Amino acid sequence: MIRGIDVSSYQSSFDTGGLSFVIVKATEGRSYVNPRQAVQARQARDAGCVVGFYHFLWPGNIKAQAAYFVEECASRETDLLAADWEWTSDNTRASNAEKDAFIKEVKRLRPTHRVLLYCNRDFWLNYDTTSYAGDGLWIADYTTAGKPRIKAKWTFHQYTDDPLDKNLGDFTSEAELRCWANTA
Repeated sequence: MIRGIDVSSYQSSFDTGGLSFVIVKATEGRSYVNPRQAVQARQARDAGCVVGFYHFLWPGNIKAQAAYFVEECASRETDLLAADWEWTSDNTRASNAEKDAFIKEVKRLRPTHRVLLYCNRDFWLNYDTTSYAGDGLWIADYTTAGKPRIKAKWTFHQYTDDPLDKNLGDFTSEAELRCWANTA
């Protein structure tokens, strides 16, 4: 497995040593853009990492959110893209149908990109009813690295948030991840 992190505007800097991938928060809803995303992506690219971006999904206006994400995201062709599906600050969440529609719309708008679903174990086991994760499941379960407590096939595992969000990719090498990302 390969190592990576995900970052948001809260991380003004981060160490890329030993990392194969960095996934950056790009947008949220239809009004927030991470002001540091371009700098964070450049830092990851300069270190030779595979880069991805995620959108924090809110309920409603799904096609507009997908368009906002792909327009405001600092992605390049074949970067990974992800929907972050969890509770909002208003204690709401997008429905299963909205989550699925968002992933499909992003894939339609950016067909050369792998589009993934990020959610935590609780959402996957207790709220998801479709098991649709686009091109791959990025599961958050703070347990033993590489051993999320789910039966589904996963692509990335976020196993801790201390001191920052650390992830493993279910790939034998960074080259395998790059090949997968480039064949969307």
